[in-house]
Amino acid sequence: MTAISTLDGITSHIVNTPRLAIHALSSGAADGIPVLFIHGNVSSATFWEETMLALPTGYRGVAPDMRGYGDTEAKAIDATLGLDDMVEDIHALVQALGLSKLHIVGHSMGGGIVMKYAIAHPAALLSITLVDTLSPYGYGGSKGEDGAMTYDDGAPSGVNPEFVQLLAAGEAGLDNPMSPRNVFRQFYVKPPFVPAREDALIASMLTTKIGDDWYPGTAVPSPNWPGAAPGDRGVLPAFNRKYFNASALPAIDPKPPILWIRGDSDLIVGDMAMFDLAALGAIGAVPGYPGAEDCPPQPMLAQTRAVLEQYAANGGHYEEVVIADAGHSPFLEKPAEFNAAFHKVLLA
Repeated sequence: MTAISTLDGITSHIVNTPRLAIHALSSGAADGIPVLFIHGNVSSATFWEETMLALPTGYRGVAPDMRGYGDTEAKAIDATLGLDDMVEDIHALVQALGLSKLHIVGHSMGGGIVMKYAIAHPAALLSITLVDTLSPYGYGGSKGEDGAMTYDDGAPSGVNPEFVQLLAAGEAGLDNPMSPRNVFRQFYVKPPFVPAREDALIASMLTTKIGDDWYPGTAVPSPNWPGAAPGDRGVLPAFNRKYFNASALPAIDPKPPILWIRGDSDLIVGDMAMFDLAALGAIGAVPGYPGAEDCPPQPMLAQTRAVLEQYAANGGHYEEVVIADAGHSPFLEKPAEFNAAFHKVLLA
């Protein structure tokens, strides 16, 4: 079903749901305990294949492509829903597959989707694993551990237009510093790591649907630095603080155990993240920065930790595992260490 080659043991199929046709990869026996894997931004289910094949005996892996990625039907992303359209896409898939209880895993943007899925459908979840996750207050437009909005319109907002252009052009080489392959090598993983299946992972990135309804989405002029705020369409606005808020996670009932696992050298998600315009402004990479008093870098790790601490205070349990010498994708970079922690949660 997919143009990207899959590993032996991975099955590609289309699941028709009342919401949209979802492409998914699967592994293991159909009657195994389900583990649902949700990918991050500018990627697809392909990123999860090795992790799925390494699942313990008796487990079934299912990894869908989100709308706007991979081979799933490219329905528009309504930014004002704050990724809730993807949450309900997943729920439609779960229902179509007849899954009742499942473990759920989310990487980066997928972690934000998983948190919101847990808020909407907590009773179905056996465990939650957040991998280098989006903050509970999204990506961009917030400050402080409590996730307050930096400006009332969601600014600062923006993305490197050259990367978007190269992604749209299907650029797979290394000539341009902002090519998808160079971005992958510099930010998705910690250099000098290069995975054996890099070509398949770059092909996965290149399936990203480009446009106002998908990636990067729309922006509107703003009186606030750097002059742009999120619009109401597409994925980047959808996970900006203006629309995205998963801070209700500590109130869910029941409370499945949460594993928060991340690389110690992640440059995409962090308290000085290199795709956060405020952090880039603070280091002089974006001109006109008004200063940390007006527009401080988003403390993504501190925000996530504060919400998970509240989860624990409300009777839940979480564990934070930091994998040494790994970047944004420790399941690719350090699979033995990642799976040791991940399987512990699955088998508990």
